[in-house]
Amino acid sequence: MLADATRIRLILALRDEEMSVNHLANIVDISPAAVSQHLAKLRLAHFVTTRQDGTRVFYRLANEHASQLVSDAIFQAEHSLDGTPPPPAA
Repeated sequence: MLADATRIRLILALRDEEMSVNHLANIVDISPAAVSQHLAKLRLAHFVTTRQDGTRVFYRLANEHASQLVSDAIFQAEHSLDGTPPPPAA
């Protein structure tokens, strides 16, 4: 799920609040159709959940684990790029 940069950007965008597909499309600068496809995959993997309000669907992170997983992956990648070893696992 995290091998795609767009999905990571969507998870990061959803860290603080729930959003509609159109709002997310504006943030990540891709079409709403593409955002919907990525969100469908994230939903199947239980990274995001939905809430419907009339005809609009709002997405939010299913729990804090998705956000933490992305943060940890970014942290690891940054340390890999600059050659600094990451701190030992707890």
